[in-house]
Amino acid sequence: MGYSDQRFDVNLSILFTELPLLERPAAAAAAGFTAVELWWPWTDTPTPPQAELDALKKALDDAGTRLVGLNFYAGQLPGPDRGALSVPGEESDRFRANIDVVTGFAASVGCTALNALYGNRVEGVDPRVQDALALENLVLAARAADRIGAVLLVEALNKPESPLCPLVSAESAIEVVDRVNAATGLGNASFLLDLYHLSMNGEDLNGVIDRYAHQTGHVQIADNPGRGAPGTGSLPLEDLLGRLRKTGYDGWVGLEYKPGDRPSAEAFGWLTN
Repeated sequence: MGYSDQRFDVNLSILFTELPLLERPAAAAAAGFTAVELWWPWTDTPTPPQAELDALKKALDDAGTRLVGLNFYAGQLPGPDRGALSVPGEESDRFRANIDVVTGFAASVGCTALNALYGNRVEGVDPRVQDALALENLVLAARAADRIGAVLLVEALNKPESPLCPLVSAESAIEVVDRVNAATGLGNASFLLDLYHLSMNGEDLNGVIDRYAHQTGHVQIADNPGRGAPGTGSLPLEDLLGRLRKTGYDGWVGLEYKPGDRPSAEAFGWLTN
């Protein structure tokens, strides 16, 4: 088991970014992919004009690509933010305004995995207040996701690159998943297992897979160091994905890596090596 047994999708928020958003699905299709994922494309607004949502749907449809993962509004990403749902005030309000937009769009394109990034700790705000707000917002998002038959994903980031984010271990993300499922009774919150982030945290990746594969709703990969394509670092990604497969995980694996100095279309040679 290895790469040949996986279902890969391309993250169009980190690959093909040399192209305008609406040209990226066709570029991914030309590179041989039938599935893509996205961070929230409109970083300045949780509620873009319907015409822009319609244009993205048309671009996906015209390319024959299925959107298999989408982030809720997460603030400036890439940038200083790591999510909005635990940040009191305007950012929390933006997240809530975004929930129906995301689920409506996801339903229109058949996307069933929605990622809700937790957000950074805020100076001067009690972490318990942030965590209570986060649970409220995640419950709202989980219920909305359930109405369209989608799962709500909770992702662990890495402490070196996200020092203000409290979810920087598999265990911390799983605790949130469990709290959301206990609060809703729906069971549709699950873990986004990102092997790059977990490796940056120094976690035992085989152990994480063995413990949490049954709670995993989506997987993302990049090599480490460098967050480049598989083979540019030292992670045994083929073995790790094979181990995941043996646990029963048969979902999508998002390619969330930097293409380096070359065009994105040339960043997939590892798949045929």
